[in-house]
Amino acid sequence: MQREQDAFRVNWPGAYAAIPKDIFYRDDVYQRELNRIFGGPEWHPVAHRGEVPERGDFKSARIGEARVLVVHGDDGEIRVFVNSCPHRGTELVTCARGNAGEIECPYHRWLFDNRGNLMNAPGSDHFPESFRKEDFGLRSLRSAEFLGLIFATFDAAAPTLDSYLGDVRPYLETALHKDGRLNLLGYQKVVFASNWKEYNDQEGYHAPLLHRAFRLLGWQGGQGTRCVTEYGHMAVDAELQRMANIGFLHDASLVEVSGSNVKPRSVVITLFPLTQVLKHLDVHTIRFAHPLSPHETEVHYTYFCHADDDEEMVRHRLRQSSNLLGPSGLISLEDGAVFNRLHKGLMTPGTIAFHRGVNGRLTPPCVIGQNDEAGNLVKWERYRDLMDFERD
Repeated sequence: MQREQDAFRVNWPGAYAAIPKDIFYRDDVYQRELNRIFGGPEWHPVAHRGEVPERGDFKSARIGEARVLVVHGDDGEIRVFVNSCPHRGTELVTCARGNAGEIECPYHRWLFDNRGNLMNAPGSDHFPESFRKEDFGLRSLRSAEFLGLIFATFDAAAPTLDSYLGDVRPYLETALHKDGRLNLLGYQKVVFASNWKEYNDQEGYHAPLLHRAFRLLGWQGGQGTRCVTEYGHMAVDAELQRMANIGFLHDASLVEVSGSNVKPRSVVITLFPLTQVLKHLDVHTIRFAHPLSPHETEVHYTYFCHADDDEEMVRHRLRQSSNLLGPSGLISLEDGAVFNRLHKGLMTPGTIAFHRGVNGRLTPPCVIGQNDEAGNLVKWERYRDLMDFERD
């Protein structure tokens, strides 16, 4: 460990609100992140039950750069496997989603059932006598579920999922429609030319300043708070005032909330390290993301309706989803450009600093103003601790 520390140096500033720029582009930092964060004691959302609702359904996903497979077994249990044959390591499934009773490796035709058990290995009569099929099933990851949202971790030492989520659980309940009974509407997938930490370092400070749609639509935020947990998760629940059509939209139903007695709200949960769950007006969306390199981040915008929605409500949610919160949506259009400009600007010497709402060190769990950026520093302290970076 001492030799690793001597060879690996990050000059983390002593000031609480300052972050070094070079962690956003250094390859050695990125490789340590893959090991200590994505392969470490964190819980990573990999799917929602609404994406694999039937027995035999599967979804390909990633945790960091590691490929995993979420499978709804014929026994009704949803499992998360490493998407790699235990024989020679071949990637087993390449398509995004599907349904199958069996999983076959293309290299040597080893065959597995959808519970991960090895069923057949051609030529096994020439294998060593010690070979046993039950020793070569698919590698299963530790997994857990919260209202249909399926989490997995590579680290057996990770805390329980309930304790890991902590105070963001009630926010997740709201975002997942209280009961988690969601049906998949569809996806939009995009690659941002930015580091994963730039993508997931958003806060409430920028929202009314960057996103022009808030001004064009005459939206004004009401009361709201931002919760920050000890594991670096952040969640905000904010009121939204109903929009008065000032001519910007030909059809204002795009930004209406269903039900005359329903107050429009925005609930945004940012789970450490890299997942966002949102309920904005009538949109239910989960943004599953993974790093591709120090310079690219892939995000899967995943949209849902509720299982009890009628046809009209499904169409309403479908129209609102991508048009508001997609990568080119009215509200989130500017994000992609800013992520890229952040990455370009951060590839220079020096540090960055946080200011709004910063009045000393925060001790989580805590509550801050909805438009403050101070809560991000709790996440950065969690990151620094996991990466074992000492302050100068």
